[in-house]
Order: sequence, then structure tokens, then C-alpha cells
Amino acid sequence: MVKKNYRKGILFGIISVILTGFQPIIALSRPAEIDTMIFTAMACLIQALLFFPILIIERKRIRSDYLEGLFTYGEMDSLLNGYKKNKIFLFFLGAIFAVAMFLFFLVFELVGAINSSLAAKTSIFFALIFGYLINKEKISITQIIFSFLIFFGLLLAISQSFIILEFNIGVVIMIISAALLMLGHSLTKSVFNRKEFTPIFLVCVRSALSGIILISVYFFLFPVENINLIFNPIYIFFFFLMGAVSSISLFFYYLTIKNIEVSTSTILMAPTPIVTALFALMILGEQFTIFHVIGAIIIIFSIVIIAKPKEEKIINLI
Repeated sequence: MVKKNYRKGILFGIISVILTGFQPIIALSRPAEIDTMIFTAMACLIQALLFFPILIIERKRIRSDYLEGLFTYGEMDSLLNGYKKNKIFLFFLGAIFAVAMFLFFLVFELVGAINSSLAAKTSIFFALIFGYLINKEKISITQIIFSFLIFFGLLLAISQSFIILEFNIGVVIMIISAALLMLGHSLTKSVFNRKEFTPIFLVCVRSALSGIILISVYFFLFPVENINLIFNPIYIFFFFLMGAVSSISLFFYYLTIKNIEVSTSTILMAPTPIVTALFALMILGEQFTIFHVIGAIIIIFSIVIIAKPKEEKIINLI
């Protein structure tokens, strides 16, 4: 049974990697008339819409499990109604992810699919930092060393040279986006530990709030006439495609971590930039240079080392 679950986890992870790697291609293939903010907003709203039926099914299952004696009343009530005492937190989380996702899509336009995909992998560095500061998770010396090596691999790929002197605003924005995403995830972990809502609930509500915040800001800054963008059939196709692909990839990632260890799933997701590079090469015509290859190898190798469970000296950073 364990072996079967492991195989299922690997399969689900591969599907998630492919779909995640395809997301930058969709973003860069959309019509130029679609503004980044409205594109991000609609993608978030569609993601919330697609997760809503899954949320309804999950909530029915929780009630059913309670009736079968698998949950106490308190546990069931916490999972179903815990959000009521976290409303301000949920709005704050929605705002964080709204900004992070907007920056995430913006970077695709600034540095291209390959470089942005590589830059996104700096998230593991911030996962370690915020995990330590917020959730008191332990960090090893090896993890710190290889976290900085990720940045070296990224700079190597971006500068296309062993002499790293270039400043790239797009990469800086992606790093900020990765930091915000990991801040949101780290803040969420304590709520999950208290079982006050589920990951499915969080994705659905967070995406809805992020979409509402972004679309409200958009129509505050730009003419209301731009609402026509939402109803253009071609634009709707790209909104739905982006929302659907991101939703399905996230759903398969949850199935992955359900069947295998988080550390293994992190390693499994590491080659995402390679998948993006292949799609970008075939569809967008982006060049995948030797420096991209070297940078990707350094980044993926570093992630494997960081995520691999080891017994070693743990240090205190404070």
C-alpha cells in the first residue's frame, strides 16, 4: 500500500510540475491588450470558482466523518467554522497573495519565462527564513549554504556570464514576490496546525479575496469602460486557461504531498524551470543558453540538498 501511494505521489507530482512549468507560457502568450493586473485578478477569481465545488464536497465529507465518529464535534466545528475568528487574517492573507501574484505575472513580461521560473525557486530560501522566524522551525548550516547557492545559480543564469555585475529589476521583483508568497504560507501554517480551516478552504477563499482586491484596485485606477476586457471571448479563454491550469497544478500538488513526504515533493518540483525552458523554447522561441543550464543545475541541486532530510548540526540564528 505504501509503495502504491508513493507511485501515485510521484505521478501526481510530475503532472503538477508540467502544469506549473506551463503557466509562464500562458501568461506570455495572452493578447497584449490584457493588462497584468486584470489578468491576475481574473485568474485568481477563476481559481476560486473552480475550487468552490471541491470545497463543498470537502465540507460534506467532514460532516460525514463526524457522523461516523472520525471527528469530535469540536474538531468538526473548528474545521467548518474556524474561519469566523480569522476573518481579518484571511483578508490580510488575500492582500498579500494579491500583491505577490500580481508581481509574479508582471515578472514574466520583464525577464521572460525561463529567467522568471528560475527566480521563483528562491522561494525555498524564504521558506527556511520565515519558517524559522514565524514557526520556530530548525535550519541547518547546509541549508543556509545551499540557499545562498540558489541565488548564485540565479544570478549566473540572468547575467549570462561568470562575471556577475548585472542588476535586473525583474529578478528583484520576482524575489519580492517569492518572499511574500512564503510569508503568506508561513503565517498560514499555525492556523492549519490549529485545524481552523483546510488547505482547500484557504485556496478558495484566498484566491477569491485576491481577485476581488485586484479587480477593485484596477477599476479604481483605470476607466470603468475597461470592464469590456472581462467579456471579450478571446480574453475569457486566456483568463480561464490560466485559472484552470494553476488550479489543476495546485490540486495535483496537494495530492502529491498527501501521498509522499513534503521533502520528496519539494525535490520532485525542483525541475520546474527545465519544463518551463522546454515550453518556452518550443512555443515562445526563447533561447535556453549554457548559462541557463548551469544555473538551473546549481538551483535544482541546491534544492535537493536543502529538502533532503539529514541528521546534522542545527544552528540558532538569533
